[in-house]
Amino acid sequence: MSELASFRAVARGRVQGVYYRSFTARNAALLDLTGYVRNRPDGSVEVYAEGEKVQLEKLAEQLKTGPPAARVDNLTLDWKEYTGEFRNFVATR
Repeated sequence: MSELASFRAVARGRVQGVYYRSFTARNAALLDLTGYVRNRPDGSVEVYAEGEKVQLEKLAEQLKTGPPAARVDNLTLDWKEYTGEFRNFVATR
C-alpha cells in the first residue's frame, strides 16, 4: 500500500505572471494529486498538495524549477498528514 501524505509549499522568486500556477496544476493532475495552487499578495505562490508520497516528491522537484519563464529563488516545503479533503487539483487566484 502506498503512503499518503500532503505538503504545503511556498515558491518565491519570479513565480507570478509566468504560468507557474498552470504548470503546477497540470503536473499535479498528471501525478494524480489533489489540492490547490494560488498566488499570494506578497508575490509568492502557495501550493497545497495531497496524494501518494512518491508522487508528491516528484511534484516538489518540479516546483523547484517551474516553467521556463519562472525563476524560483526559494521553495519552502512543509510536510503534513494526509487529510483527503480535496477531490481534484485546482488553480485559484
